[in-house]
Amino acid sequence: MNFASDNTGPVHPAIMKALADANTGYTPSYGADPLMEEVTARLRDIFEAPEAAVYLVATGTAANCLGLACLTPPTHTIFCSPTAHIHEDECNGPEFYTGGAKLTLVGTEDKMTPDALRNAIGAEGTRGVHGPQRGPVSITQVTERGQVHTLDELKALAAVARDNDLPVHMDGARFGNALVSTNCTPADMTWRLGVDVLSFGGTKNGCMGVEAVILFDPEKAWEFELRRKRGAHLFSKHRYLSAQMAAYLRDDLWRATARQANASMARLTEGLAALPGTRFEFPPDANMTFVNLPRAAVKPLRAAGAQFGIYRGDPEGADPQAEILIRLVTDWSVTPDHIDSFLTVARG
Repeated sequence: MNFASDNTGPVHPAIMKALADANTGYTPSYGADPLMEEVTARLRDIFEAPEAAVYLVATGTAANCLGLACLTPPTHTIFCSPTAHIHEDECNGPEFYTGGAKLTLVGTEDKMTPDALRNAIGAEGTRGVHGPQRGPVSITQVTERGQVHTLDELKALAAVARDNDLPVHMDGARFGNALVSTNCTPADMTWRLGVDVLSFGGTKNGCMGVEAVILFDPEKAWEFELRRKRGAHLFSKHRYLSAQMAAYLRDDLWRATARQANASMARLTEGLAALPGTRFEFPPDANMTFVNLPRAAVKPLRAAGAQFGIYRGDPEGADPQAEILIRLVTDWSVTPDHIDSFLTVARG
């Protein structure tokens, strides 16, 4: 009953097999391996972007920070939501890799609104040499609160960026989960609406540790290569990144694992909704939810060894009806038995 994070689950067997298959003989290093050629071709085909530049790194932080660094001079600011991973969870990595650019937080929620973004952009770049210049807009899809932007929401944010001649970065650590939730094409969710750089996640969706950075403007390719090397994220034995991503893309495994994770969350939230005292903070759009449960349900779950995040409230207090806010995340490996066991304990 582990619902702590989609980082905690196992690697998909197809990914492990691909790593084992790649672990024979000799092959060119630093991304010159044949598997990387396959990855590039597949991602260009998936995104209907034949000129896109494609690179692999091992972590989502590296993907976000290096991608943003190609869009952001050190004198500029990046516009993002206050719950964005680049703000809450990357230890000032974007500031470090951009050489000092700052973050400007937009609004108070995990989803930026066009009006809030427009106001935030308008408030910056107004002090000439004395203040930060306007830089890229970074959108998280799925958000760190488990919500998925609709295409209309994405288009509206991208339009504000375009009106101000600003590039758009998308943190797609859970891109697959968002895509199967919206049932659109990868192109429709990215470059067609104005995304310039995408961090395409693999680690949370069944890989061991690999993320793709897709630059829809290939003119940034050489700069990315230099930044990746200077930032110590160019793998010498690159084939082990390529092998993961190649297997992830073959036969649409990345969609299948995302679909499975989302379906598990739908089953879990349906069961939780039937429990007295359940209150969801946000609609569970993909594979993550924040839900308030009574302490009477949370305490036995903890005692049974269930793993989940606690975000508000003391699960060990006295009042059995007190609300405890928890975060639940499902990955590809969660089974119906895991979910049913969790719900059985929660019911008491």
